[in-house]
Amino acid sequence: MCSEKQKNRDTITELLHGLRNKAFITGSEAVAEAVKRANVDMAIAYPITPQSESMHLVGELFAKGYIRDYYRAENEFAVMAAVHGAALGGGRVFTATSGPGTLRAMEMFPVWAGARQPIVCAFMCRGVSLPPSIQPENIEMGMLLDTGMLMLHAENGQDFFDMILQAYLIAEQPDVHLPVGVFADGFFVTHTREEMRLPPEDCCLPPYDPGFAPVPVFDMETPPMRITRDPLLNKSNFISGNANASWHQEVLAAAERARKHIAQYMGGLLEVENPGAKIFIAASGTAVSQSREALRMMQAEGMDAGLIKIKSIRPFPGSELCKALEAADLVVVPEFNAGGWLAREIRAAIDRNHRVIGAPRVFGGMTMPPWLIVEEVKKALGAGQSRGGC
Repeated sequence: MCSEKQKNRDTITELLHGLRNKAFITGSEAVAEAVKRANVDMAIAYPITPQSESMHLVGELFAKGYIRDYYRAENEFAVMAAVHGAALGGGRVFTATSGPGTLRAMEMFPVWAGARQPIVCAFMCRGVSLPPSIQPENIEMGMLLDTGMLMLHAENGQDFFDMILQAYLIAEQPDVHLPVGVFADGFFVTHTREEMRLPPEDCCLPPYDPGFAPVPVFDMETPPMRITRDPLLNKSNFISGNANASWHQEVLAAAERARKHIAQYMGGLLEVENPGAKIFIAASGTAVSQSREALRMMQAEGMDAGLIKIKSIRPFPGSELCKALEAADLVVVPEFNAGGWLAREIRAAIDRNHRVIGAPRVFGGMTMPPWLIVEEVKKALGAGQSRGGC
């Protein structure tokens, strides 16, 4: 909840478009600043690098009266299960995790979506494999693509702040009412101090009203067992199968309905620089920042190049990409992971997908110097990868 010194007024326009003040803070501090203004009822934490500092700062908000309840749970799975319970009870909730914590809690993410709960979770992405790494990479995002949650990917600390607030506005729409994961590449964003612009502290989101939810709040009149178990598991496989199939279709449909709200509050699922270019770099998250410098280098050499910043991963901007890449001969997709999940998504969305080059890929904490992206473009052009337009 907002502290007593905050004014509980209709501040959505002010939060998104009003006067802002400069602040020189880290991405972790940006998370706390967003939660401070989000009118959160409950936050639950379990520490894991590089998320730990952000939820520690959220705990300080609880001590100052900005949040009604806060505690540290036993582990990541316990966090996500307890947050789910708080959301089922009608609260606006927040939590965060990273890497191995994401995997330990994996079972709960499709449960959130299936229960149609507007939970907002920040993911500070890091390595998950052996040899152990706490360094930045976002392979965990590829593992979450089909959990049913909406997925937003922040380029920097400013995006991280804005997207957390935007996530609540989108998630709580009655025709959406799905969880939203707000992702940032760990350390690159969480531990980097940069100039951001923040709305006044006396400006916060209106309280969440569960009365507008498309599913009932759990209370004494609608006990959990009556809703979640009896109608499905105790009947025939035919009934269970049809109920699950129709409900999953509704979850997917709700994600599609989120598109108009993403357009309203975020200005669209993607941003395009130099529309109509023949060569495009398409990226999300921190790779966008590296791509901006690569684009400058390419244009300085006379290349007809552009940049696509993908802000929403779920729902995915397939039709928007098709339109943006209609005249493109080459699409290079740099990523901070070994699997290349974004390149796969783009290939699946557009026609003549031989134009898509899934490179460079760096992971395990490696940086991505802009010349590496330029080198991949030149390599693809030299190898004849560009074979015509859309």
